Amino acid sequence: MGEALRILITGFGPFPGAPFNPTTPLVKRLTQLRRPALDGVTLSGHIFHVTYQTVDRELPDLIKRLRPDALLMFGLASRTAHLRLETRARNAVTTHLPDADGNRAQKASIVRGADALVFGPHTANLLQAARSTGIDARLSRDAGAYLCNYLSWRAIEATQQADGPALASFIHVPLIARDGTARDATSDITLEQLVDAGEAMLMEMVKLTRRAVMHDQNLAQY
Repeated sequence: MGEALRILITGFGPFPGAPFNPTTPLVKRLTQLRRPALDGVTLSGHIFHVTYQTVDRELPDLIKRLRPDALLMFGLASRTAHLRLETRARNAVTTHLPDADGNRAQKASIVRGADALVFGPHTANLLQAARSTGIDARLSRDAGAYLCNYLSWRAIEATQQADGPALASFIHVPLIARDGTARDATSDITLEQLVDAGEAMLMEMVKLTRRAVMHDQNLAQY
Protein backbone atom coordinates (compact mmCIF):
# COMPACT_ATOMS: atom_id res chain seq x y z
CA MET A 1 0.00 0.00 0.00
CA GLY A 2 1.28 3.44 -0.87
CA GLU A 3 -0.33 5.35 1.97
CA ALA A 4 0.27 4.82 5.66
CA LEU A 5 -2.24 2.71 7.49
CA ARG A 6 -4.25 4.93 9.84
CA ILE A 7 -5.51 3.71 13.22
CA LEU A 8 -7.62 5.91 15.49
CA ILE A 9 -7.49 4.94 19.18
CA THR A 10 -10.16 6.46 21.41
CA GLY A 11 -11.07 6.65 25.07
CA PHE A 12 -13.38 8.62 27.32
CA GLY A 13 -12.98 11.27 29.97
CA PRO A 14 -14.59 11.21 33.42
CA PHE A 15 -18.33 10.87 33.90
CA PRO A 16 -20.78 10.77 36.84
CA GLY A 17 -19.61 8.09 39.23
CA ALA A 18 -16.18 7.83 37.59
CA PRO A 19 -14.02 10.89 38.27
CA PHE A 20 -11.01 9.01 36.87
CA ASN A 21 -11.20 7.14 33.58
CA PRO A 22 -8.19 4.87 32.91
CA THR A 23 -8.82 4.90 29.17
CA THR A 24 -7.35 8.41 29.06
CA PRO A 25 -3.80 7.38 30.08
CA LEU A 26 -4.20 4.11 28.16
CA VAL A 27 -4.86 5.90 24.88
CA LYS A 28 -1.93 8.24 25.51
CA ARG A 29 0.44 5.34 26.10
CA LEU A 30 -0.72 3.41 23.05
CA THR A 31 -0.40 6.35 20.67
CA GLN A 32 3.16 6.91 21.89
CA LEU A 33 4.26 3.38 20.99
CA ARG A 34 7.21 3.03 18.65
CA ARG A 35 7.65 -0.47 17.26
CA PRO A 36 9.03 -1.88 13.97
CA ALA A 37 5.60 -3.42 13.35
CA LEU A 38 4.16 0.10 13.40
CA ASP A 39 6.39 1.40 10.61
CA GLY A 40 4.07 2.79 7.96
CA VAL A 41 1.26 3.14 10.50
CA THR A 42 -0.13 6.47 11.67
CA LEU A 43 -1.61 6.34 15.17
CA SER A 44 -4.02 9.03 16.31
CA GLY A 45 -5.65 9.33 19.71
CA HIS A 46 -8.83 11.03 20.86
CA ILE A 47 -10.62 11.32 24.19
CA PHE A 48 -14.37 11.86 23.99
CA HIS A 49 -16.17 14.05 26.49
CA VAL A 50 -18.88 11.72 27.80
CA THR A 51 -21.97 13.08 26.09
CA TYR A 52 -24.09 11.82 23.23
CA GLN A 53 -23.80 15.16 21.44
CA THR A 54 -20.02 14.95 21.60
CA VAL A 55 -19.96 11.52 19.97
CA ASP A 56 -22.40 12.61 17.27
CA ARG A 57 -20.34 15.71 16.53
CA GLU A 58 -16.78 14.49 16.90
CA LEU A 59 -16.81 10.94 15.52
CA PRO A 60 -17.92 11.97 11.99
CA ASP A 61 -15.43 14.85 12.08
CA LEU A 62 -12.59 12.56 13.12
CA ILE A 63 -13.41 10.07 10.38
CA LYS A 64 -13.63 12.80 7.76
CA ARG A 65 -10.44 14.53 8.88
CA LEU A 66 -8.21 11.58 9.79
CA ARG A 67 -9.70 8.97 7.43
CA PRO A 68 -8.85 6.09 9.79
CA ASP A 69 -8.69 2.59 8.38
CA ALA A 70 -9.66 1.19 11.78
CA LEU A 71 -11.11 2.32 15.10
CA LEU A 72 -9.76 0.82 18.33
CA MET A 73 -11.99 2.14 21.10
CA PHE A 74 -11.75 1.81 24.87
CA GLY A 75 -14.21 2.52 27.66
CA LEU A 76 -14.53 1.97 31.39
CA ALA A 77 -16.59 -0.80 32.99
CA SER A 78 -16.00 0.02 36.64
CA ARG A 79 -17.84 -3.02 38.00
CA THR A 80 -16.00 -5.56 35.84
CA ALA A 81 -12.72 -7.11 36.99
CA HIS A 82 -11.54 -8.27 33.55
CA LEU A 83 -11.12 -6.98 30.01
CA ARG A 84 -14.34 -7.13 27.99
CA LEU A 85 -14.16 -7.23 24.21
CA GLU A 86 -17.58 -6.24 22.94
CA THR A 87 -18.99 -8.31 20.10
CA ARG A 88 -21.94 -6.06 19.33
CA ALA A 89 -23.70 -2.78 20.05
CA ARG A 90 -27.22 -2.95 21.44
CA ASN A 91 -29.98 -0.72 20.14
CA ALA A 92 -30.46 0.69 23.62
CA VAL A 93 -29.87 3.95 25.47
CA THR A 94 -30.39 4.49 29.17
CA THR A 95 -32.78 7.31 30.02
CA HIS A 96 -31.85 7.17 33.70
CA LEU A 97 -28.12 7.93 33.81
CA PRO A 98 -27.07 11.49 32.94
CA ASP A 99 -24.06 12.13 30.74
CA ALA A 100 -21.09 14.24 31.83
CA ASP A 101 -23.06 17.43 31.20
CA GLY A 102 -26.00 16.25 33.29
CA ASN A 103 -28.26 15.51 30.33
CA ARG A 104 -30.35 12.36 29.98
CA ALA A 105 -31.28 10.64 26.73
CA GLN A 106 -34.90 11.14 25.75
CA LYS A 107 -35.28 7.84 23.87
CA ALA A 108 -34.53 4.28 24.99
CA SER A 109 -33.28 3.19 21.55
CA ILE A 110 -30.76 4.55 19.05
CA VAL A 111 -32.58 3.64 15.84
CA ARG A 112 -36.25 2.77 15.92
CA GLY A 113 -36.92 -0.91 15.26
CA ALA A 114 -33.30 -1.88 14.51
CA ASP A 115 -31.57 -5.00 15.74
CA ALA A 116 -28.15 -5.07 17.40
CA LEU A 117 -25.10 -4.34 15.23
CA VAL A 118 -22.11 -6.70 15.35
CA PHE A 119 -18.44 -5.79 15.18
CA GLY A 120 -17.39 -8.88 13.25
CA PRO A 121 -15.25 -12.03 13.56
CA HIS A 122 -12.04 -10.03 14.04
CA THR A 123 -13.07 -9.50 17.68
CA ALA A 124 -12.04 -13.11 18.39
CA ASN A 125 -8.57 -12.38 17.01
CA LEU A 126 -8.19 -9.41 19.34
CA LEU A 127 -9.33 -11.57 22.24
CA GLN A 128 -6.55 -14.07 21.59
CA ALA A 129 -4.04 -11.25 21.25
CA ALA A 130 -5.06 -9.80 24.62
CA ARG A 131 -5.00 -13.20 26.31
CA SER A 132 -1.48 -13.83 25.00
CA THR A 133 -0.26 -11.18 27.46
CA GLY A 134 -1.69 -13.12 30.41
CA ILE A 135 -4.55 -10.72 31.13
CA ASP A 136 -8.05 -11.96 31.94
CA ALA A 137 -9.96 -11.07 28.77
CA ARG A 138 -13.41 -12.28 27.71
CA LEU A 139 -15.95 -11.68 24.97
CA SER A 140 -19.07 -9.70 25.87
CA ARG A 141 -22.47 -9.44 24.22
CA ASP A 142 -23.64 -6.52 26.35
CA ALA A 143 -21.90 -3.16 26.01
CA GLY A 144 -24.48 -1.59 28.29
CA ALA A 145 -26.76 1.29 27.36
CA TYR A 146 -24.52 4.27 28.05
CA LEU A 147 -21.94 6.13 25.98
CA CYS A 148 -19.70 3.11 25.35
CA ASN A 149 -22.54 1.25 23.67
CA TYR A 150 -23.62 4.39 21.84
CA LEU A 151 -20.13 5.01 20.44
CA SER A 152 -19.92 1.34 19.46
CA TRP A 153 -23.17 1.67 17.50
CA ARG A 154 -22.04 4.79 15.67
CA ALA A 155 -18.64 3.25 14.92
CA ILE A 156 -20.17 0.12 13.42
CA GLU A 157 -22.44 2.32 11.32
CA ALA A 158 -19.32 4.13 10.09
CA THR A 159 -17.71 0.85 8.97
CA GLN A 160 -20.78 0.22 6.80
CA GLN A 161 -20.13 3.37 4.79
CA ALA A 162 -18.10 3.16 1.59
CA ASP A 163 -15.56 5.71 2.82
CA GLY A 164 -15.59 4.59 6.46
CA PRO A 165 -13.12 2.54 8.49
CA ALA A 166 -12.61 -1.08 7.48
CA LEU A 167 -12.74 -2.37 11.06
CA ALA A 168 -13.83 -1.21 14.50
CA SER A 169 -13.54 -2.74 17.95
CA PHE A 170 -14.58 -1.67 21.44
CA ILE A 171 -12.92 -2.87 24.64
CA HIS A 172 -14.14 -2.24 28.16
CA VAL A 173 -11.38 -2.00 30.77
CA PRO A 174 -11.69 -2.31 34.57
CA LEU A 175 -11.14 0.51 36.99
CA ILE A 176 -7.59 1.06 38.22
CA ALA A 177 -6.08 3.53 40.68
CA ARG A 178 -4.93 6.94 39.49
CA ASP A 179 -1.30 5.96 40.00
CA GLY A 180 -1.71 2.99 37.66
CA THR A 181 -1.83 0.30 40.33
CA ALA A 182 -4.63 -2.21 40.71
CA ARG A 183 -7.70 -1.51 42.78
CA ASP A 184 -7.78 -4.63 44.94
CA ALA A 185 -11.46 -4.32 45.73
CA THR A 186 -12.38 -4.27 42.04
CA SER A 187 -9.64 -5.86 39.95
CA ASP A 188 -6.00 -6.90 40.13
CA ILE A 189 -5.25 -5.40 36.69
CA THR A 190 -2.77 -2.52 36.48
CA LEU A 191 -2.21 0.19 33.88
CA GLU A 192 0.93 -1.60 32.67
CA GLN A 193 -1.11 -4.74 32.05
CA LEU A 194 -3.71 -2.71 30.18
CA VAL A 195 -0.99 -1.18 28.03
CA ASP A 196 0.53 -4.60 27.29
CA ALA A 197 -2.86 -6.02 26.30
CA GLY A 198 -3.71 -2.85 24.39
CA GLU A 199 -0.46 -3.08 22.46
CA ALA A 200 -1.12 -6.71 21.56
CA MET A 201 -4.60 -5.87 20.35
CA LEU A 202 -3.29 -2.87 18.42
CA MET A 203 -0.71 -5.02 16.63
CA GLU A 204 -3.39 -7.53 15.75
CA MET A 205 -5.68 -4.76 14.55
CA VAL A 206 -2.91 -3.40 12.33
CA LYS A 207 -2.42 -6.83 10.76
CA LEU A 208 -6.14 -7.42 10.25
CA THR A 209 -6.79 -3.92 8.93
CA ARG A 210 -3.93 -4.14 6.47
CA ARG A 211 -5.39 -7.39 5.20
CA ALA A 212 -8.89 -5.90 4.95
CA VAL A 213 -7.70 -2.78 3.14
CA MET A 214 -5.67 -4.81 0.64
CA HIS A 215 -8.70 -7.04 0.04
CA ASP A 216 -10.87 -4.00 -0.68
CA GLN A 217 -8.25 -2.58 -3.01
CA ASN A 218 -8.07 -5.84 -4.94
CA LEU A 219 -11.85 -5.94 -5.28
CA ALA A 220 -11.85 -2.35 -6.57
CA GLN A 221 -9.62 -3.40 -9.45
CA TYR A 222 -12.28 -5.70 -10.85
